Amino acid sequence: MTASQRPEPADPGGRTTTDADPIRASFRRYAGVRTRVLEVGPQPPAPVDRTPRRVLGKRATARGQAKPTAPRLVLLHGYCDSADTWRPVLELLAAAGIPAVAVDLPGFGDAQPLRPGPMLPQLDAFAAAVIKEQAVLGTVVLAGNSLGGTMSLRAAENHRLPVAGVVSIAAPGFVDSWLIRTVARYPLPLRMYSALPLPIPGFLVRAVAEQVVPRLLYADAAAADADQVRRFTALFPDYRSTTTRLEQARQLVEELANAYRLEEVRVPLLVVVCGKDKLVSAASGRQLHALVPHSRLMVREDWGHCPQLDDPVEISELLTYFSAGASRPSKIAARVAAEVREDTVAG
Repeated sequence: MTASQRPEPADPGGRTTTDADPIRASFRRYAGVRTRVLEVGPQPPAPVDRTPRRVLGKRATARGQAKPTAPRLVLLHGYCDSADTWRPVLELLAAAGIPAVAVDLPGFGDAQPLRPGPMLPQLDAFAAAVIKEQAVLGTVVLAGNSLGGTMSLRAAENHRLPVAGVVSIAAPGFVDSWLIRTVARYPLPLRMYSALPLPIPGFLVRAVAEQVVPRLLYADAAAADADQVRRFTALFPDYRSTTTRLEQARQLVEELANAYRLEEVRVPLLVVVCGKDKLVSAASGRQLHALVPHSRLMVREDWGHCPQLDDPVEISELLTYFSAGASRPSKIAARVAAEVREDTVAG
């Protein structure tokens, strides 16, 4: 093969640099929050007339309404992350023809900020709106990392949401690491940092973040993707933003103390435990598995807190396999999905 015939190098998602980006980006509004959506898979069908009409005294939808087709993965990211964390996985799902969306949660990425007050109820309303939109197009399977795992579990507790299954990856709030416990207690060093009379220079904040972020998110800091690290460190451009994020993290950890009603989770649940996770301990995932008896447990000792970055190939295959099994039709799921579609049409 001559030099001119060599293929371009492939990126972590598996496509060459000359290929068109299979990920479609757009902005939408969910529960009043404008956010960015990354989407792969076949294009949704063209809009149809969904005006309600009456047939023999019963409400019905207009003829030609598109029916749900293939299972759809909804991917939710963690705290101080964005939908971009799922880009390598999305590219692989696109190559396999699996429909999937990843969204920026309120307060992160390109989404509008969270409002003052409790965070989890705002995130619940946002996630519910995303799920209902996607349920019109197909069976919804949720996959969430860290805070996204929490939101996926809370959505599964709501029986009015058409969720067919959940993959929870490193969800916090059960048996957490020393770092999360430290943030919850808000010890003297953190209080002193927030109260410094002279702010720490921005370049120093970013330099520290560049060293800390790869160690917290990856199983092997040396293998961290430079673009992903820059994306995280951009969240801490200066002293003020860092103190704001610390305070927000402390509030979130407090809310996690009463975040779950796991006895209400009845859909298939896969709990993923990451052995090299420095933020959420492996014991936390095992505790979640014990609290939901019908759940399945997967332990990977070589994954860190964000396995979608460590091993996107394995994660994409895992999500594909799980969604295929979880989305098998059931009478209960069909009834709930029909109710949601009817509510959507009526609205």
